[in-house]
Amino acid sequence: MNVILLRHGETEWSKAGRHTGRTDVPLTPHGEEQARALSRLVAGRSFAQVLVSPARRARRTAELAGAGSYEVDPDLWEWDYGGYEGVTTADIRDSHPGWYVWRDGVVPGDEAHPGETVERVGERADKVLARIRSTDGDVLVVAHAHILRVLTARWLGLPPAHGRYLRLDTGTYSVLGHEHGDEPVLLRWNAPV
Repeated sequence: MNVILLRHGETEWSKAGRHTGRTDVPLTPHGEEQARALSRLVAGRSFAQVLVSPARRARRTAELAGAGSYEVDPDLWEWDYGGYEGVTTADIRDSHPGWYVWRDGVVPGDEAHPGETVERVGERADKVLARIRSTDGDVLVVAHAHILRVLTARWLGLPPAHGRYLRLDTGTYSVLGHEHGDEPVLLRWNAPV
């Protein structure tokens, strides 16, 4: 079994470097082009399961990539950045020099953006992986950079914070698989189409 990961296409917020967790921003025209380009990986392939984040940027990417029918999985929402929702790293560092989300976490936000720890993101990723591992056949997952980075770390048996080592750009794909039968490995990462 292989797990194909698609990061959604570009949004105005991702283009500007703004932390985009639960704010539901649409794809830019370029992001839609990126999503259509991903169809080269998806077209003609049969997936036993297709899981997509509830965010419209992920759902639209799945649709434009030709994923067909899919299941929305709330555990694939992006990291809830709390009070840093919509804020760039540079702006956060103005008041917290050297801040890094993987090490320093987030501050609580409003009711819609309470924030979560990387360990909580890891718990959600583990739930998604349990579903994937119970599937017989290839799986397609369409979601966001940080949740996919954490999911990959957990696939490899690493702590959630080890997702920090796996940069993931918009409109790219990655492949998780196995070697020697059942040893989880990373087959491809952050690949452009």
